[in-house]
Amino acid sequence: MRQKPVSIPVVLWLISGIVLVVAMVIIGGITRLTGSGLSITEWNLISGTLPPLSESDWLVMFEKYKQFPEYQKLNFGMTLSGFKQIFMWEYLHRLLGRFIGIVFIVPFLYFLYRKMLATWLVKRLIFILLLGMAQGVMGWVMVMSGLSEMPHVSHYRLAAHLSLALLLVGVILWTVADLVAPVAHKSAAKRPAYTLSWLVLGAILVQIILGAFVAGLKSGFSYNTWPLMQGEFLPGVLSGISVSEFFDNGVAVQFMHRWFAFVALAGIVLLWYQVKQQVARRRTQQIANLLLLTGIAQVLLGIFTLVLVVPISLGVLHQLVAVFLFSLSVLTVHQLRQSEPVKAGYVASPYRKHA
Repeated sequence: MRQKPVSIPVVLWLISGIVLVVAMVIIGGITRLTGSGLSITEWNLISGTLPPLSESDWLVMFEKYKQFPEYQKLNFGMTLSGFKQIFMWEYLHRLLGRFIGIVFIVPFLYFLYRKMLATWLVKRLIFILLLGMAQGVMGWVMVMSGLSEMPHVSHYRLAAHLSLALLLVGVILWTVADLVAPVAHKSAAKRPAYTLSWLVLGAILVQIILGAFVAGLKSGFSYNTWPLMQGEFLPGVLSGISVSEFFDNGVAVQFMHRWFAFVALAGIVLLWYQVKQQVARRRTQQIANLLLLTGIAQVLLGIFTLVLVVPISLGVLHQLVAVFLFSLSVLTVHQLRQSEPVKAGYVASPYRKHA
């Protein structure tokens, strides 16, 4: 990759994009935990930018909400005041999405006009733009799944919506790393730590998707004991369910989310140990240390969130730390791509060449 001199404004712009997408995830988590996600029953990209500005406008929006099963089955009798509260969280979530689009497109066109972007970077930024558009469309597809006889969004679509947000954060973060700490020489023979870093990244992503399933099925509000689930390791209600039903069963999903966390954490511990043994670069070791501490903190936070029956503050914090953990795993993979001097005392396998 031919590298132009790093443009500080471009880097700051990309970092601001990461911050805004993470804020989007946080507000999305609050929207979900407060039951606000189905309060806006239309997707008007332009006219929906402004909220209701008069009492009559509010009444029109409230009447539209009343036509759908969430009001009729779950919130029947809700007052206009209560509707305003859930409406505003969903409105802020959508408004921030529009704002992110402006923050990305306007500077992108400016930097492009000023010829401040290398060819590879233009291609990467177009990909990021397409990801952002896909994220917005998936958000509406997710909402549509709840505007039905079953007033709950599909946990599969929720997981896809969150996964696209994570992919967006990951690609932008990788791009920032390419600009700030470009890989000068990729290692032709990768250390075991590099391969493991990809596996850890995948495990963290799987665990986050399982968390989205838990959220979509609202299974975090049941079996709020740990380590056993109401005195059982594997609840008896799971006996007899088929494999095809497993990911649609809230109890099964909570069980998997509980214990796969320790699979992911074990991978993080092993990765940390391999980096400590194999890699001399201080920056890589620091990221691995932070990854380990964050992984431990996330597991403990998940346990507290569960036993305290998912308070909004802890639920949102749990989601935020998940994004941070994912971001650290992305940076770890990026760091381990490049060849580094082997740490003193590390004995290579006779069957593997190391850079």
